Amino acid sequence: MKNNYNQKNSKNFQKQKDDNIQKDYEDQIEGRNSVLERLESKKDINKLFITRGERHGSINKIIAIAKERKVIIVEKDKRQMDEMAKTKNYQGVIAIVPPFEYCQIDEILEEAKSKGEDPFVLLLDGIEDPHNLGSIIRTAETAGVHGIIIPKRRAVGVNSTVSKVSAGAVEHMKIAKVTNLSDAIETLKKQGLWICGTDINTDKYYYNQDLTGPLGIVIGNEGNGMSEKIRKNCDFLVKIPMKGKVTSLNASVSTGIILYEGVKQRIK
Repeated sequence: MKNNYNQKNSKNFQKQKDDNIQKDYEDQIEGRNSVLERLESKKDINKLFITRGERHGSINKIIAIAKERKVIIVEKDKRQMDEMAKTKNYQGVIAIVPPFEYCQIDEILEEAKSKGEDPFVLLLDGIEDPHNLGSIIRTAETAGVHGIIIPKRRAVGVNSTVSKVSAGAVEHMKIAKVTNLSDAIETLKKQGLWICGTDINTDKYYYNQDLTGPLGIVIGNEGNGMSEKIRKNCDFLVKIPMKGKVTSLNASVSTGIILYEGVKQRIK
């Protein structure tokens, strides 16, 4: 009995080890828009899973491009796909991909330089909700932000939920993950960027602030806003007027409002 018990434990340990290896070296992208963006971006896809019988709408385009790129396509029944999915609405398609490749800060600045534009960078001080991060990435990409900087600790990274909510925008956005956000701010300052923080307790409204030129915008944590250290490192602070009884906005909504004020001023 003892020998059988040890064998069983050994198998369970090996399975857990194998699962951990897969988590370390693979990720998955779910939803038709996200998978389609991944395919069209020419980035690697290890394997594509399709719900058996799904042959309508954009799924046909996904299958066609996958075949053209010689991606392995596997059909599974709906129950198996439901068990495999990490999000509820995966729309019948899941792509197994290598982990998201984060970039360096200098790559973000090089992106702006290659376009002949002043750097427009977003820094996120502890965004914890993957839905918020996904929405922020989607908004930032449409606003022409050259890159996003996030901290390694106490913040969500790019995962399947983030990718799904971003509607594939994550495939076109440079994202740097740094050990220390304050150090990242100092690096940007040395490269000539002004750092704009967002704080409800400041006096200046965002639309009265010059948001042109080389700029980094800091968005704080969903509940606590920016940390005091980050706040002190900002060159100036802005706020969004609040007229209702609720005195805070969702982080992704705040991001959209301020980013698009920057876009408006830059177009002018």
